[in-house]
Order: sequence, then structure tokens, then C-alpha cells
Amino acid sequence: MAVTVKASLGKTKYYTEVTAGENTIITDEPIDKGGQNKGFNPLEILATSLASCTAATLRMYIERKEWDVENINVEVELENFPLTKRAVFKRDISFEGILDDEQRKRLHTIADACPVHKILTNDIEILTKFS
Repeated sequence: MAVTVKASLGKTKYYTEVTAGENTIITDEPIDKGGQNKGFNPLEILATSLASCTAATLRMYIERKEWDVENINVEVELENFPLTKRAVFKRDISFEGILDDEQRKRLHTIADACPVHKILTNDIEILTKFS
């Protein structure tokens, strides 16, 4: 399944409108990097993709199993190390509800099966063209 997003950046430093279908988000850079801090920065968007996909994947599974979970909380910290070409995602998942150890163990496996997690842990290729 392919997804297409379009980013448009005018003369306002780093303020970028990103559209996907009928949806729009704003990305920006923090003030200390010359932006206006009016939206998530690109690394925050990347971490957001993993956090939101993990939560949605877990919710789908929990609903299918009819387990009693009120809230799923996913916190992702992304550290980028450009000099070593390494990035580390730290994902902390917590639940508000009643789960035993076996259910938690299963949910760990399900979290790792979220589509964004799979993409980030597989080979990635970026093909660029200029139009």
C-alpha cells in the first residue's frame, strides 16, 4: 500500500504545510533553530508515526480480544546520532486497565507488529527525483 504526502514550504522560514488527501498538518522548527515553533519538527513527526501506529495496532488487537483496557499510552523518545548514522527509538507503553502477565507479553509482540515498527526495522530505500 502506497501513501502520498505533499509538503509545501514558502518564504516563511521552516513553516511547512503537509497534506495527505484531505488532511493537513503543520511542521516547523523550534525558535532556536530559526523557526516559529508552530508545529511538530520533522523528527517529532517520525516519532509520532511510531507512537500513533503502535497505539492503534494495540487498540485493534485489544478490541478483538475484548480485553478491559481504557487507555493505551505510548511515549516515544527518538535520539539521532548523525555522526554514527544511528538512531535510537525508546518506546514506553502503558495501559489503564486490567491485564495479566500473559496478556502483556502478547501485547509486546503485537506492538512490534505495528506497520511503522516493521518499516523502521527493515531495509529502507529513498529514491529521489527533481521535477
